[in-house]
Amino acid sequence: MLEKVRSLPDKPGIYQYFDENGKLLYIGKAKSLKKRVKSYFRFNPFRPADNLSPRIYKMISEAKDLNYIVVENENDALILENSLIKQLKPKYNILLRDDKTYPYIYIDLDEEFPRLEITRKVVKGKNIKYFGPFSSGASAILKTVYEEIPLVQSKSCLRGKKACLYHQIGKCLAPCEGKITSKEYMKYVDKAIKLVHDKEKILEILYKKMEKYAENLQFEEAAEIRDRIKSIESAEIYSHVDLAKLEDLDIFVVEVFGNKAVVIRIFVREGKVVASSHNIINSQTIPEKSEIYTRAILEFYSTQTPFTSSKILVGDDFEEREWLSKVLSEKFNKKITIITPTTNERKSLVKLAKLNAAEVVKNQKENTILLEIKTLFNLQNVPYKIEVFDTSHMQGEATVGAMVVWEDGKFKKSDYRHYHLEGKDEYSQMRELLTRRAQSFEKNPPPELWLIDGGAAQLKIAKEVIDSTGANVDILAISKEKIDAKAHRAKGAAKDKIYFPWKMEEGELKIEKIDLSEKDKRLQFLQMLRDEAHRFAIEFHRKTKRKKDTQIDLLKIKGIGKAKMTKLLNYFGTFENIKKASFNELKSVLNEKDAKAIIEFFQERK
Repeated sequence: MLEKVRSLPDKPGIYQYFDENGKLLYIGKAKSLKKRVKSYFRFNPFRPADNLSPRIYKMISEAKDLNYIVVENENDALILENSLIKQLKPKYNILLRDDKTYPYIYIDLDEEFPRLEITRKVVKGKNIKYFGPFSSGASAILKTVYEEIPLVQSKSCLRGKKACLYHQIGKCLAPCEGKITSKEYMKYVDKAIKLVHDKEKILEILYKKMEKYAENLQFEEAAEIRDRIKSIESAEIYSHVDLAKLEDLDIFVVEVFGNKAVVIRIFVREGKVVASSHNIINSQTIPEKSEIYTRAILEFYSTQTPFTSSKILVGDDFEEREWLSKVLSEKFNKKITIITPTTNERKSLVKLAKLNAAEVVKNQKENTILLEIKTLFNLQNVPYKIEVFDTSHMQGEATVGAMVVWEDGKFKKSDYRHYHLEGKDEYSQMRELLTRRAQSFEKNPPPELWLIDGGAAQLKIAKEVIDSTGANVDILAISKEKIDAKAHRAKGAAKDKIYFPWKMEEGELKIEKIDLSEKDKRLQFLQMLRDEAHRFAIEFHRKTKRKKDTQIDLLKIKGIGKAKMTKLLNYFGTFENIKKASFNELKSVLNEKDAKAIIEFFQERK
C-alpha cells in the first residue's frame, strides 16, 4: 500500500480503504488525492498518523489496500462519495438512512384563480410561492384551509364551466361561472396564505371544531379532527423565539452520544419555527460531527426539492462547510451560505435543537439482543437494520419472494417488499430474490444484516450476491433441521439451526452451524424475524394464487382449459399480455376457434 500512497495523483477524486480480507473499510473524497491520503500516514516507518481521531486511527490500522477514482472536480467527488457510501455501506463511514423528501404547500400566483396544493418537487413556473417543508401535517393544514376559505377546490372545477356542489355548500365562489373576479378572488388567496403561516390559528380552529363535534356526539368526526391536530402539532419543536428579522433559515444541529448521533432539523420561515424533524444514527464506532453534518446536509438537499431559504444555520463549524456551500449554490443556482450562529436569537434556536437531541436519545431503548447476536456470530457490525427473506410457491405455481425489515426495535412495514419470481427451484428463486434486492442498493442502502430462511446452500447464494456488490452486509440463515428429507415447520417437529459464514479455506466457504436452546432469546429473536417473513411471503403467495386461479376459471367458461391456459402463459408470460394479444398472436399459439373465444371473452368483460 505504501507505493500506492506515494504514487497518488494531485487531482480530485474518491479513495477507498480495504482490510486484509478485501472488505471495504472507508470511502473518502478529496480535492487532492495525493495530499488527503498522505495526511492519514507517517513515513519512516510507514504507520497511521498520530493526530487522527480514535475512529480513523483504528480504520487506518486495519487498512491493507487502497483504491481510488479520479473525477473532474471537487463537486463530482462529493456526489460520487455520497452515492458509493449509500450503495456499499463501508464499515467506518456514516450512513444516514433518512433520505425521504418532505412535502411543501405551494401556489402558482400566475394563475387567474390560483389554489394551494402539495408538492415534493420543484414546480415549473415563474411565480411559485412555497410554504414548508413540513415533516408532517401538510395535508392536515391544507384541508383546514379549504374548509375555512372558499378557494377553488380542485382544478377540474374550473374546467367544468359550471358551479358544482362545493358552491352550493358555500365552499367555493364559483369562478367557473364568473361569479367572482380574479381581483376579488385574490383577497381570499391572501387570507389563505396568512392562515398557512399561522399554525396557532389553525389549531385554534380545529380544537373548536373537535369540541363541537364531541358535544353533538359526532365521535368519528371528532376523532378525525383530533388526528389532524396531532399531525400538525408533531411537525415542529415548539419555540417562543421569534427572530427579529422575518428571515428564512434551515437549521441543522448534530449531537453525538457515545456510538449514537442525532440530527435535528428546524425550519424557520418569516422568523417563526414552522417544522422540525430528526433522525438517529446508530454507528459501529464513535461518529464524528464533521462527517455527519456533511452527510446530513448533502443528503437532505440531494433531490430536486424546493429550496426556499438561502441560509443554513449549523450548530458547529465543520471542515466541509465552505465547500458544501459552493456545491449547493451551484446546484440551486443561487447563493447559499452555511453559517454558525452569532446573534442571541439564532444561538437560542441551536440550544433548543441540542436540548431536543438529548431528549430523543433519552427516549431510545437499547436493544442488547443485537449486541449479543453480533458477538455470538462474529458479525462485522451491530445489526441495527435487518432484512429477512423468504420465498413461497405451490408445486412451482405462483412463485413469490418476500422481504421484511426490522429497524429501531420494530418491524418497518413501509419497507416490506413483494417479488414475483421466475426461478424453477428454491435455490434459483432465492438467488433471483436476493439479486433483485441487491440491485436496488443505490436507491435503498443495504442493512447491516441479511437473514435468510434456508440452510447452508441458501447462505452460500446470499454470500455470492453480496460479494458481487462489494457491500458490507453480514449474513445468517435459519432453517428447520430436516427429518426424512423434509423440513418440518410444525412446532416441536424439528429444531431450528442457524448457519453463518465462518471463513474461506482454499477458496471454499466454510459454514458453521449452531444449535441453540429453544429458550435462548437470541434464537427466539431470529425465529420471530423469520416467521414474519414467512407470514408475509405466504400471504402474498395465496393472494397471487387466488388471482391466477380466478383468471384460469374465467377462461374455462369459454372452453380454455388449464393445459391451454398454461400454454398461453408460457408464451405470453402474464395474464395481462394475453389480454393485450391480437387475434393472430392468439391463433398462432392455440387455434382460430380458441383465439376468437378469448377475444370475445375480453370484449364482453369491457
